[in-house]
Amino acid sequence: MKKLFINVKLNNKICDILVENGKIAQISKNIDRNGKEIIDISGLEAFPGLIDIHTHGCVGKDTMDGDVLNEISVYMAKNGVTSFMPTTMTVSLDDIKNVVNKPIAETDGATVLGFHLEGPYINKSRKGAQNEEFIRIPDIDEFNSLQNIVMVTIAPEVEGGMEFIKKCDKVVSIGHTDADYDCSMEAIKNGAKCLTHTFNVMPPLSHRAPGPVGAAADGDAFVQVICDGVHIHKSVLRILYKVFGKERMIVISDSMRATGLPDGEYDLGGQNITVKNAVARTADGALAGSTSNMLSGVKNLIEFGIPKEDAFFMASETPAMLLGLNKGRIEAGFDADFIILDDELNVKMTVVNGKIV
Repeated sequence: MKKLFINVKLNNKICDILVENGKIAQISKNIDRNGKEIIDISGLEAFPGLIDIHTHGCVGKDTMDGDVLNEISVYMAKNGVTSFMPTTMTVSLDDIKNVVNKPIAETDGATVLGFHLEGPYINKSRKGAQNEEFIRIPDIDEFNSLQNIVMVTIAPEVEGGMEFIKKCDKVVSIGHTDADYDCSMEAIKNGAKCLTHTFNVMPPLSHRAPGPVGAAADGDAFVQVICDGVHIHKSVLRILYKVFGKERMIVISDSMRATGLPDGEYDLGGQNITVKNAVARTADGALAGSTSNMLSGVKNLIEFGIPKEDAFFMASETPAMLLGLNKGRIEAGFDADFIILDDELNVKMTVVNGKIV
């Protein structure tokens, strides 16, 4: 049956949203209600569903556990995410295959878009929370044996890195890298489209050595950004917004299994992680993902001075543009992925492909 969401606040106006076959069919005032399931939103505000392209897990579950995507999807939906890319760690190739080379089942929550392969094709000197033991030389044939991959993070300066980028037909992101500006520009020219958790585990932006961030700015690349206020100072978040704008800055969570749980001892890619005051670190003190989620990142950006509309845009439409998805906008013809929030931006309803989840 067609669903009609009535009394929805959208772009500061009250309207109705008609959903049919998982798509937004019509947005207007006073749409005919005959033969439709009516859902009264009572003036609450609608936003496009959030899209998390970089998350390792949450509520005690990790992508590398295998067969946990449904549990992760439910937490995601409860927190405003309607689609996500479970992200792997640098582990053995067999362990990666055991996770990604399976059919992706439908979930009870957010849609699984496919996997983000973070490692093993990275630089040991910038491993961060990745396990150095399993870092590998990029091999396009080996990579092509992996299924359901949508994005891959790679260090372009390592042996074979640039050739890999040239041959890769997935979205390539530069990360865990020691590449300088020139190398990063070459990678972008060869097809790399974004930076992975910008500023973290990569050379900094310096006035004489602009590094990957400078190359991304000059090369019209996207930047993935963790907006928990820990990985990047709020002032730098504002600078990134001014440089890249809402069209090229992407909010990510980089969440790990401690997300949604209290402080304590956890595991990430086979390594022990300590979470204290909601900050996750390895034994040697490196940041190990975040314990935040997408909606908290959006709220942080708003608190830090980013316009609300743009903060939500960077968590929905911008990642959709990077991946070429028919998502991220509440407009006729787009997938019916949207969230209903109250005045404090708390989730009251999540709709995925037209289904209230």
